[in-house]
Amino acid sequence: MKIVELLHAGKRTVSFEFFPPKDDAGFDDLFRTIAALKPLDPNYVSVTYGAGGSTRRKTVELVKKIKHDIGLESMAHLTCVGATRQEIGSVLDDLQSAGVENVLPLRGDPPKGESEFVRTEGGFGYANELVEFVRSRYSFCLAGACYPEMHPEAPNQETDLDNLKRKVDAGVDFLITQLFFDNDDFFRFRDRAATRGIRLPILAGIMPVLNVKQIKRFTQMCGAAIPAQLLSQIEAVEDDTDAVKQIGVYHAAQQCEGLLRDGVAGLHFYTLNRSTATRAIYQQIKSLFSDKAGPERDNQLSLAFGKH
Repeated sequence: MKIVELLHAGKRTVSFEFFPPKDDAGFDDLFRTIAALKPLDPNYVSVTYGAGGSTRRKTVELVKKIKHDIGLESMAHLTCVGATRQEIGSVLDDLQSAGVENVLPLRGDPPKGESEFVRTEGGFGYANELVEFVRSRYSFCLAGACYPEMHPEAPNQETDLDNLKRKVDAGVDFLITQLFFDNDDFFRFRDRAATRGIRLPILAGIMPVLNVKQIKRFTQMCGAAIPAQLLSQIEAVEDDTDAVKQIGVYHAAQQCEGLLRDGVAGLHFYTLNRSTATRAIYQQIKSLFSDKAGPERDNQLSLAFGKH
């Protein structure tokens, strides 16, 4: 099924993102994670392309396996990195022949060891070019990435929105945000996008804090900010892994609750190939998909995770 069909029908989606492991043992672990999350009945899962496009074939194989063997709708990430138009077309042909219907075209990050993205000869330099290529030749449902706090390479928010509008005009069907921790950033971005005529469904990307050094590295890479209060809380217990996870999951659950209350089109969880935190968050917010909210929910969250 095409994800956009759910969104156009008014369905608020829940989705999980995974990355291809480096070895067979990692794949075994990942399939156990997916098995643990499948009972949550996500609308779809997505599979990243790996740094620098390094896991291209693994992404295709994993997406196929999730869709056909595990039985979950899947979306394949696709980047411009290190590939010609012909090579990208070959990947798309493979996905299409396997019955995969959803693709997330991205520019992609520079390969490891390189600080700047360089267009491959015969390839693409921007996500909107890749979107236009896919849209002109295939019938995939296309997602697009967006940044509530601005793409880290953009000089300002206006330029960032200009770039996003080009991608939308090229043919994406819905948008998924990069991770963020302050819902106000999401809602301000959604309002700014609407003023530019970007009225597609925008799904909120959620990543619970599980490790202080790790989340600082991630936010530095993607241009997201950790709110001062949350940063203070996790730094105070940095050496206590369980305490950091408790705070991170509680914050993410409250985030999701606020987003759902204010009409977000869907939630997209960056799982880091783990299931425990995602399951804990979803168990606390699932009733909100039937619009049950209020002080009682705040009490349930407090009992589950503790106030910090």
